[in-house]
Amino acid sequence: MMRQDEQIIRTEYSELMQKSFIDYAMSVIISRALPDVRDGLKPVQRRTLYDMYELGIRYDKPFRKCARIVGDTMGKYHPHGDSSIYDALVVMAQDFKKELPLVEGHGNFGSIEGDGAAAMRYTEARLQKITQEVFLGDLDKNVVDFMPNFDETEKEPEVLPVRVPNLLINGSEGIAVGMVTSTPPHNLSEVIDGVIAYIKNPDINTEQMMKYIPGPDFPTGGIIANRDELPAIYSTGTGKIKIRGKAEIEKGKNGKDRIVITEIPYPMIGANIGKFLNDVYSLVETKKTNDIVDITNQSSKEGIRIVIELRKGADAEKLINLLYKKTKLEDTFGVNMLAVADGKPETLGLVPIIRHHVRFQYELATRKYTTLLHKEQEKKEIQEGLIKACDVIDLIIEILRGSKNVKDARACLQEGVTDAIQFKSAQSKKDAAMLRFTERQTTAILEMRLQKLIGLEIEALRKEHEETLRRIAEYEEILGNRGAMAKVIIRQLASCKKEYGRERKTRIENLADVVIEEKKIEETDVVFLMDRFGYAKTIDPGTYERNKETADAENRYVLTCKNTDKICIFTNRGQLHLVKVLDLPFGRLRDKGTPIDNVSNYNSSEETMVFLSNLEAVKTSRFLFATKFSMLKIVVGNEFDVAKRTTAATKLKEGDELLFVSSVQGEETVVMRTGRDFFLRIELSAVSEQKKAAVGVRGMKLDTEDTLVNVYLLAQGEKEEVEVKGKVFDISRIRIGNRDTKGTKKA
Repeated sequence: MMRQDEQIIRTEYSELMQKSFIDYAMSVIISRALPDVRDGLKPVQRRTLYDMYELGIRYDKPFRKCARIVGDTMGKYHPHGDSSIYDALVVMAQDFKKELPLVEGHGNFGSIEGDGAAAMRYTEARLQKITQEVFLGDLDKNVVDFMPNFDETEKEPEVLPVRVPNLLINGSEGIAVGMVTSTPPHNLSEVIDGVIAYIKNPDINTEQMMKYIPGPDFPTGGIIANRDELPAIYSTGTGKIKIRGKAEIEKGKNGKDRIVITEIPYPMIGANIGKFLNDVYSLVETKKTNDIVDITNQSSKEGIRIVIELRKGADAEKLINLLYKKTKLEDTFGVNMLAVADGKPETLGLVPIIRHHVRFQYELATRKYTTLLHKEQEKKEIQEGLIKACDVIDLIIEILRGSKNVKDARACLQEGVTDAIQFKSAQSKKDAAMLRFTERQTTAILEMRLQKLIGLEIEALRKEHEETLRRIAEYEEILGNRGAMAKVIIRQLASCKKEYGRERKTRIENLADVVIEEKKIEETDVVFLMDRFGYAKTIDPGTYERNKETADAENRYVLTCKNTDKICIFTNRGQLHLVKVLDLPFGRLRDKGTPIDNVSNYNSSEETMVFLSNLEAVKTSRFLFATKFSMLKIVVGNEFDVAKRTTAATKLKEGDELLFVSSVQGEETVVMRTGRDFFLRIELSAVSEQKKAAVGVRGMKLDTEDTLVNVYLLAQGEKEEVEVKGKVFDISRIRIGNRDTKGTKKA
């Protein structure tokens, strides 16, 4: 029974789902996946750095266990699981991923070749000096707002007071809901020069800015090959940067040269180095080149060194071009400079990012110097009180000695109330009544030590007061004059560049696309063999003819084709997988071959092979398709001449499977057999010709839960005997019936 204070709210389910999904998407976008344009950090990175700051894990202090950092961050600020926090911590310590590592790691933090970091219980970390000074340095000066953490037991900064455009320097990669961010890293010195140029000229355009920031600077070096496309990328915030690895030619012994790769494209970091080595092996195996003798990965902590040994007389320049064309030694970095700006995701160009950063710097400077000014004004007030107190110290001592309690003394010093105080003379009482110290000055006087009355101490106090007045004037000038504030920001940036700047690693050039003149493959006949285990190979037709009986007995599929042909594999799921004959090993009859799964998208553990033939034969034929649910159609073979490795060969109803595929001449009859031994024989002409994307027509009416189990094609006059429950009969004697009928049961 519903209580009186309860109310049922009726709402449209689709509207509720839409609102809930939008709320979830915005939460992922703002609170997890995208960096803030002001500090260039995602929430997990910001929280991890702030937690290390709070724990006191500074650059000049001992390392602390990463497990402690991760646990503390998760418990206080980021309740999303320890792996996400540790992964973020590891990436911030990897100098091959970040232009400016923010964390100093101690222990195994992974390698450029894709090795993972050790468990967090083994590794240790602490803040880098630049992180402490440039990212977290002014947190104690009320420069950013703090907000409650997830359970409102702690406070965390909404953004870190970063003095450099970290979004540009370290870049960012992340996947949100319906959007992705990918910002390349840049050189610290160049970016600072760009920021200073913007401060001096806020109307600067992208082309002018690129005189200071010519392009990305990847930690792995490499060569950017499309310099002319960078202005468009930096204007829109999107595009593709073409980047190549650096390959050098070294002279070896006996006229044998070697290609040494010393820098790799940034996208090759991790497992793609291993893929590159495999791609080079494939060039040799597929005979794209005969010039490579050996390849070794000699990379170490000192840097990348992949050595490719060449045969004597090889054209090394031509081979380098082949590597650029056929492997990931030339790759693209997709740019989409998406970040959270003013609370919403926005794709930003180079100048807008710097504009947001500079505006943030003015906000930081305004709040910083306002806080410092207030502190100096408080110091000034206290200093003036102490100086004044030193001038009338005898009277103050008399007031203190004549007071019964602190309250009376405070009232006399602040308001000149003398009624409750005993004075030695009427003049003293009269002078005391004239005192008007402020509350802060009174507190400072009451807490003042006697040693402050020493002459040198008084002189130091006066000098300190003069310094305070100078600072107040300086801070007021900065806050009241935007030009003065700009000079302060520029001075800080120049200092940062001087201490932390480094040389550019990535070269920026305009390089022509690599053109490779591939040797035309000589077309020859080969015999394709595949055994019942799915191992396939090709052999010479002469070898096959000499061993025809053995080859036919040991292999499930045997067919003659061209070496430039493709093998078509039709599966029970209605898929067509294409395999290049050149991808199959060519050798001797006794060679094992390679699993057909390895050279195609066919998966023998999930699919069953229904029919196999070569593409040239398929293109010139017509094919009958039959499914488990008795759907029939005829398809012209040239529909299967496609570029994709995998395509849909037919459309299937839910739960249906492709049962039978065979080429047809047009004069045959079709015999269908069901699992309950119903047989139906029809003319092939009763089956219509349709596109491969069609379902087909029903060939036979089936009882509930009955399905086709066999389909037979009979040429004119051809006999075919089948066994039904121990009896053998000739299905060619079945009378021809009509399509879409039940057929005859054979007992």
